[in-house]
Amino acid sequence: MRVVFVHGACVRDGSWWWHRTAALLRERGVTSVAPELPSCGEAGLPAGADGPGLSEDVAAVRQTLLADDEPTVVVAHSYGGIVTAEAAAGVGSVRHLLLVSSYLPEVGQSLSEFGDGGPAPFLDVDPAAGTFGVRPDLLVDTFLQDCDPEVRTQAADRLARQSLRVTGQPVGAAAWQRVPSTYLVCAQDLGTPPRLQREFARRAGSVVELDAGHHPFLSRPAAVRDLLLSL
Repeated sequence: MRVVFVHGACVRDGSWWWHRTAALLRERGVTSVAPELPSCGEAGLPAGADGPGLSEDVAAVRQTLLADDEPTVVVAHSYGGIVTAEAAAGVGSVRHLLLVSSYLPEVGQSLSEFGDGGPAPFLDVDPAAGTFGVRPDLLVDTFLQDCDPEVRTQAADRLARQSLRVTGQPVGAAAWQRVPSTYLVCAQDLGTPPRLQREFARRAGSVVELDAGHHPFLSRPAAVRDLLLSL
């Protein structure tokens, strides 16, 4: 088995966000990879109104999935669920989807259709530049309250501006309709409220809850490893 990790919005250096869980998986002989998302400026092109969007993110993840025919579990975090819905569709090696505080969109749905109907207070949106990002002053209290100080510092250095247009671009496929899926509800998440996660999770095949914030793969890596191994 291998694991493909798909990170969330407004961050770069995807492999770092998963490094604690990935290291524990390596100890059990499970390899993993975390593709870069172009809309976050990770592929050399800057984010913006004319920058990479959802289709480029989908292509990057799909290329990684098709590069190896080993049985694969895709772990999608937050915005990563939007990307994975299309990227994993029809890929025979993908055996399971694990959605972490994430989304399972129907064909034609976009990121903007999930949430409470208004701009999240922790986001800084710049319509003129065509980008959005997490407000640095709210990063820790919203997303990393249960992580240790070292992780908090390193995470702050990996925030990124992302192309705003990804929020309104619809997905062209819904892999979760054909691939077994598990939703991990993060019960202490202050960014995506648990009540919303439980609503999103209704589309998944099974649901697991963990007493953790928005990034359990950093704050509770052993628990995420054990869940992955159980799949």
